[in-house]
Amino acid sequence: MEQTAGFPAVGGSYPQKNAEILSSQYGINLFLAGLLLTFAWAVHAVGISKSHLLSYLITLMLIQLLWMLWYLCRSCTQRRLIRDKDTHAGARWLKCGITLFAVITLILDSFKIGYYIDFSNCLSPTEGIFPVTHAVHTILQVYFLWCHAKDVIQSFKTLERFGVIHSVFTNLLLWTNGVLTESKHQLNEHKERLITLGFGNITIVLDDHAPQCNCTTTTLCSIFSQGIYYLYPFNIEYHILASTMLYVLWKNIGRKVEHHQQNKTPFKFHGITVGMIFGLIVLTSTIAIVVVYLIQIGGSKIKSELALTMFYLHAIFVLALMCTAGIVALLIYRLEDRSLDNSKNPARKLDAELLVGTAAGSWLLSWGSILAIICAQGHPKYTWYNLPYSILVIIEKYIQNLFIIESIHREQEKVNDDIKTLRIVTISRGSTLSLPPLYKEIYNGRAARDSGDIPCLFKGSICGTENDAAGGAKEEMSQDNSLVMHSASDFSFYSSNSVTNNKRRILKNIAAFLFLCNLSLWIPPAFGCRPEYDNGLEEIVFGFEPWIIVVNLAMPFSIFYRMHSAASLFEVNCKT
Repeated sequence: MEQTAGFPAVGGSYPQKNAEILSSQYGINLFLAGLLLTFAWAVHAVGISKSHLLSYLITLMLIQLLWMLWYLCRSCTQRRLIRDKDTHAGARWLKCGITLFAVITLILDSFKIGYYIDFSNCLSPTEGIFPVTHAVHTILQVYFLWCHAKDVIQSFKTLERFGVIHSVFTNLLLWTNGVLTESKHQLNEHKERLITLGFGNITIVLDDHAPQCNCTTTTLCSIFSQGIYYLYPFNIEYHILASTMLYVLWKNIGRKVEHHQQNKTPFKFHGITVGMIFGLIVLTSTIAIVVVYLIQIGGSKIKSELALTMFYLHAIFVLALMCTAGIVALLIYRLEDRSLDNSKNPARKLDAELLVGTAAGSWLLSWGSILAIICAQGHPKYTWYNLPYSILVIIEKYIQNLFIIESIHREQEKVNDDIKTLRIVTISRGSTLSLPPLYKEIYNGRAARDSGDIPCLFKGSICGTENDAAGGAKEEMSQDNSLVMHSASDFSFYSSNSVTNNKRRILKNIAAFLFLCNLSLWIPPAFGCRPEYDNGLEEIVFGFEPWIIVVNLAMPFSIFYRMHSAASLFEVNCKT
């Protein structure tokens, strides 16, 4: 009988698990085909041109557009139905962030359209169709994520799994295309910088995919071509954020959601002044360092060495501050006794996995630099600063990951209303008739959960009686005693509450400081300030081409780590 009763559950879950496996394999093959096509274009494979790659991406975007339109139309027709929602997915601040990146991506698409118009004589039509399709895709996708990122899909689950996973890997391929295009632009400037530093023995033929014709409007062409590469970092972040939000939507398909009220955690500037001030100082100084670095690097050997030295010293100072702040936060957590929330949460699980996974990109680059410093025969003076910098990068990410992951898994502290209840019960001399509705609920639901009588609070401080006429003298004596006990208990409560508030204030300031520091450390590599390219020591030890491949593979993950950490720290600040 038990086997018969259990069989339908197994039979019902099997097709859905099968659909999950099939859809994931479909997405992986879709991504691998696009990845191979991208690689073939990058290395100038015979018979593969940029138009083939763009045609593939356009086709994927059109399929996703059709699926999103179908989903939106079906949602409109079923608007009256009550749908399950994952309250942890698609936070408002995350939607605002992806909207900002999407707006800048639309500006990038407009630049690409202008660039195509100026070089239309020698560019493939797909290079004009692609930015138009991408702009429409961006607008509809942002609208879709704003409206449906929290959905827990329970109908047409098999079809929806394929549609969502298609969207995930389409965004990953668009991210890969953006990373490759931006990396190729960085390489075009890299060799000249190395020559100014005295590494003239490094020779390599760099790729150049520039159009083979003259521009119709020289000034506009220059603005478009230069502006495109400054906007790519935002486009890259947009697609990786979109793919993560869509992945959470895919994981939530068919999921049984526990219906409980989630406490809203709005962001407040109150109480984080110190962290914001120090963080803004770091942000301002970082922007100044990046501007000076980009001006000085490649000008002459002395200027390039000074630029690298300045970058390393500033980064060492900032990373040391971040390590200290992270250690203080972890020590505060060790002093607290609060349980962790281990409930099933795809969004939180993905956040933790992305933090550790993308940190591996920075760790790879750091260990490569450390090994190069140890093994190199000659050491220019500025390269020695790379050693503490690389070590601190490893340590800082290790500490910060621990802090963020523990923070997002900690249960939110509930407001203690027992003291408020005690005051009202004391004033009312044990009678619940004068309690407002809110406190009646607290009183009856918590204090009198196990008994119909009015309970004793604070172990003998005051006990309510049902018969006021028979116990007037006892009641008065009990009330006098309660005032003394209440005063002592109140003092103890406010003392512990003050300590708790101080800890929360410190943690909020640390989270705000680390949030701005991560934004600061995102700026240099995103906008071309990359000493891993420019110091030249790693190229000597590992060889130019192998090290450039390592950097191009690891750097996108390192850049994404900083933005993802900033987003996670914003959430930590709201929850603390």
